[in-house]
Amino acid sequence: MATKKATKKAAPKKAAAKKPAAKKAAPKAKRKANPALMKPVQPDAVLAAVVGSKPAPRGQITKKLWDYIKKNGLQDAKNKRQINADDALKAVFGGKKSVTMFEMTKLVSAHISA
Repeated sequence: MATKKATKKAAPKKAAAKKPAAKKAAPKAKRKANPALMKPVQPDAVLAAVVGSKPAPRGQITKKLWDYIKKNGLQDAKNKRQINADDALKAVFGGKKSVTMFEMTKLVSAHISA
């Protein structure tokens, strides 16, 4: 008996869809810091009790304030956006016992002068 060997024909390969070559984007220039934000500002006596009396840029004052908050454990344990004020911060926060981190920057800006 003669048996025919079944031969598999390879299915024709689909031509890979050509994707347009990715355009090389021009390297982005580094973003320059706003010079107004780098200008040293003078904290008043109330804020100076927390961050020091030397003039510093706003970013540094905020950083020192956060260092004080974390060092003294004043960030609320459940709601990390809430800051519980101690006596020194109550004066900065206008007598408020607790403020959000977003309110804090607004309240601090009242205690600095250019």
